Parts: sequence; structure tokens; C-alpha cells
Amino acid sequence: MSKKGNGDTATIIDNRTGEKHDFPILTGSAGPDVIDVRKLYAQTGLFTYDPGFKSTASCDSTITFIDGEKGILRHRGYAIEELAEKSNFLEVCYLLLYGDLPNSEQMNEFDGYITYHTLLHEQMYNFFKGFRRDSHPMAIMCGAAGALSAFYHDSTDINDPRCCEVATHRLIAKMPTIASVSYKYSVGQPFVYPRNDLSYSENFLHMMFSTPCEENGVNPVLARAMDRLLILHADHEQNASTSSVRLASSSDANPFACIAAGIASLWGPAHGGANEAVLNMLLEIGTKDRIPEFIKRAKDRNDPFRLMGFGHRVYKNYDPRAKVLKESCDEVLDELGVKNDPLLGLAMELERIALKDDYFIEKKLFPNVDFYSGIIYRAMGIPVSMFTVMFAMARTAGWVAQWKEMIADPTTTIGRPRQLYKGEVQRTYTPIGKR
Repeated sequence: MSKKGNGDTATIIDNRTGEKHDFPILTGSAGPDVIDVRKLYAQTGLFTYDPGFKSTASCDSTITFIDGEKGILRHRGYAIEELAEKSNFLEVCYLLLYGDLPNSEQMNEFDGYITYHTLLHEQMYNFFKGFRRDSHPMAIMCGAAGALSAFYHDSTDINDPRCCEVATHRLIAKMPTIASVSYKYSVGQPFVYPRNDLSYSENFLHMMFSTPCEENGVNPVLARAMDRLLILHADHEQNASTSSVRLASSSDANPFACIAAGIASLWGPAHGGANEAVLNMLLEIGTKDRIPEFIKRAKDRNDPFRLMGFGHRVYKNYDPRAKVLKESCDEVLDELGVKNDPLLGLAMELERIALKDDYFIEKKLFPNVDFYSGIIYRAMGIPVSMFTVMFAMARTAGWVAQWKEMIADPTTTIGRPRQLYKGEVQRTYTPIGKR
């Protein structure tokens, strides 16, 4: 088949028959135009073939725009660098959910909704106690998110706007509580309840590190770094986990089940587990004197070793989130005085060498958001097993915004990807005694 564009339509010529078929070209406000192939099968009897959907737009959206070539990430038109510098996480949540930055009255109201939904149903704590103590925190978080629908029946009706709004607030508010409980349970410490006098990020750090016998004051530098981490991970367009949320949503599943689907997808080491993989890689390297050896291995196509935390599937330039996190990383390390930590020192040396290496510069393999986030989490005392949980806590804002957008779209239909079948065509059943 061949294809040519003529402005507002694309003509597909079937070389087998010589037939021509025109398909509309849709233009967004930014980014590549798309060919509308919704009627392709009806007109031609053909499907498109695009494993991984790398060239396929699955929806239209007004939430997040990415230009990987230029290193651009914007939420509702606002550059991520500006939001990370001037905004806070709850304000970014509001922006993602409702399309505009809030005024003071709107922000106070939204902050109140989130604050007073941070408590979990008391019976949910019995649910957590059903897990083994050595359960991975992501396993607990995935189960707990889905279980919210069993404890909050009054906000599962997706056809009721008020139910959807309450579910939105509950999901964003309760994720830090679920995250902290999953950690406390895994280390055998008592659960710490949220406090209404603390900000979103402060509250999470309080629930993570306080105990009933000693109140642990929240360091404002760490709280600000945590807020930035949440902002930078809040949404990232139609990635694997967001697409999972949308695909689950297309069946009219309840919001808690849809977010649980996103958490399950995020758990994969190729997605949300990447910052955990960075720390494991640093442990494998071990000492600074071994960095040249691993740099050499990373350049060898025949060597399975890869430098985790460098480069990005979408960004072919410097990850704009990494620029912001590098600044926060330096602030956190200075504040905590942990630059003598061998692993953190190893990470900083690896960054220095890679940024000056011609191979990495040519290939544009710059440190990404996972590289710096893993370093910050370690410096804060957050264990590696919690890294993906932190990601899920932040990304819930984007998932919920994408879910709200999808269920409000009158053109939404249940997701049903097609396939290129390569199996047996037709076989005759043979009784087991004759095989």
C-alpha cells in the first residue's frame, strides 16, 4: 500500500486492487496531525498494524502535551518547569482536573475537600492486616486501591456527576494514606493517621516517618522536594498506565477499579519501576572506580547491561523534569548532609562522567527523572521498595483527570484493539486415544 497526503485528507491506495480511499486528517492545537482511520476496516477490509501503539493516537485530550524532540512537557498549556517552580501539587491537581489554575476561593475549597478525605475507612485497616508482612508495598497499594470500591459504595456510579466528583477527591486524598500504611505495615510499625493542619506533602512525610511515641517534625526542604516530585510525576500523556486506566474506563468500570488497573501497569520495571532499577544498578556497580567499566559495557550493543536512569523513550532531548529534579536533588543532599553516602556519591560521579562522555552526548542519553528521583528518595530514607508507590501516589492525579475526561466524552466507546492472527486456521478435533 502507498499513502499520500493532500492537506485535509490522506489517500490510501491499495496496490492489490488499485482502489483509492480517502481518510480525514485531524489537526490538534500542537503536535503531529493524525489520520482518522476509524472507517478503515469498513472501507478497505484492512486493519492497521502498530505494536505498542507508537504511531497511533488512541484518543484526543486537552490535558498534557509532550514534544519529545524538543524536551517539552506542558499541563493545560503550562510548562512543567514553571509549575514545579511556582505552584504546589494540589494546585497542579486542580489544573489537571478542571483545566485552569484556581483562584484563592477555589483553591481553598479544593484543599478542604482533599484534606477532609485523607482518612481511610477504619475497617480498611483490617484489610491491610490480611497481607503478609513481607508483601511488596505496590502489591498492597494495588489491592487497597481496588478495595476502595468495597468501602465507598456511594461514589462508584460513573453516571452521577456528584459521585464522580467525590471519587476524584477520595482517590487523590487517600493515596498518601494508603502509601504510608503499606510502608508501615511492611516494617511492622503502627499506622499513623493523617493530620488536617499539614499540607499534602507534609502530611505524607508525617505519616511515613512519625510514630505514636515520637512526633517527627517535617523538614520544609524535604516537603518542598516531595511536592516537586509529585508535580513532576503527576501526568505524562498516554503512557502504559494511563492507557490502562482509559482502557478499563471504557468498559464503564468504577473509578477505583480503573485506578487499580493503572497501578498494576505502573508496577512494571520498564515503567514506574525504573527509579528502583536505578538504585539496583548503582548497587551492581558498587564503587566509583568501576564506573568506567560499566560505561564501556553500556556502549557495547552485545552486552545486556544498560545504564538505568539515562535517556527516555519519549524525550530525545533532556528530560525537562530532570532539570528541575537535579536542583531539588542538590538541595536535599545539602540539607541532609548525606553526600558521604557511598551510593549517592557513586550516583553523582556517574552523572558527571556520563554528561561529559561524547557517546552519551551524541546519543542524547541524559539523566532522566528516574535517575534523580531515586537519589532523592534514598536520601530522604524512603526504601527502594516504596519508589514505585511514590510514583503511583503522584500519578493518581493524572489518572483521575484522564478518567474524568474520558467518561465525559460522548464519543467514548469500549476499547477493542485488533490483531494480526498467525495461528492455525482450522483443525479437526482428534479424540485423546488417537493422538
